[in-house]
Amino acid sequence: SAKKTNGENPMSSMSKFKKLAGISAFAFAAMTMANSVNAANWRYAHEEYEGDVQDVFAYKFKEYIEDNSDHTLQVYRFGELGESDDIMEQTQAGILNFVNQSPGFTGSLIPEAQIFFIPYLMPTDMDTVIEFFRTSKAINEDFPELYAEKGLELLKMYPEGEMVVTVDEPVTQPEDFNNKKIRVMTNPLLSETYSAFGATPTPLPWGEVYGALQTNMIQGQENPIFWIESGGLYEVSPNLVFTKHGWFTTAMMANQDFYNGLSDADKKLVQDAADFAFEEIIVHIDGLADEALAKIQKASDEVTVTRLNEKEK
Repeated sequence: SAKKTNGENPMSSMSKFKKLAGISAFAFAAMTMANSVNAANWRYAHEEYEGDVQDVFAYKFKEYIEDNSDHTLQVYRFGELGESDDIMEQTQAGILNFVNQSPGFTGSLIPEAQIFFIPYLMPTDMDTVIEFFRTSKAINEDFPELYAEKGLELLKMYPEGEMVVTVDEPVTQPEDFNNKKIRVMTNPLLSETYSAFGATPTPLPWGEVYGALQTNMIQGQENPIFWIESGGLYEVSPNLVFTKHGWFTTAMMANQDFYNGLSDADKKLVQDAADFAFEEIIVHIDGLADEALAKIQKASDEVTVTRLNEKEK
């Protein structure tokens, strides 16, 4: 009988071990599943290149999310998932969780967003611009409702920099735009503005702008100065005109079904991350335009800079 017991012991302890191992493997799998529900990998796309303003905003947002939760955030830059229209469609379809799209492109989807492109309506000195973005009822109350109608949760609107026009020859008055084809974003109001200047507005996706300037298919375009520098536009359109007609505004948002499905804690996390990124970007853009202009002037001898005075505006 002693032999029998000895013979059973290893078996019973082995089967206990197997049973335990099975339970812990199951528990581990269940835990991993629960964890993957709680810790998601969110996807975020924007319209710019590495180190540009939207990229800095995205990475500050990512930093806050990852420092304050188990979630991770994957950032996609310009061209990785297509152009601006593509990433908006992917967000509305729920493929992307977050998107940064400028109202210049959203104008056809949300006509009211075009207000940011009425020339000389918006303030242009830094402090007033920042104050406007912090306190504007339109930005903080009205626009979230308009975006919501399109299945988007507007999280933050923020400024990127003063708009600068580049042209094939120096411009000192609106008449100088006569018959010039100026590339604009796909935005009816922007087109009207340049028509009023006597130009021929030419909507083009960003990816085609450099080549179109190079081949003289268009004679000019408008963008913040840092973008003119990082995209090398000054190489093919060297005459910079500071018209003071407005700042480039952009907007960061979430797919609304995704956002509404978040826990209250995660909604707060997302809001706090957007606030954190906004504060960081305000510091980042201060002095950025001067820095970009200095880089351009260092890189090219052909660049001219014209600043329109009050009378010329």
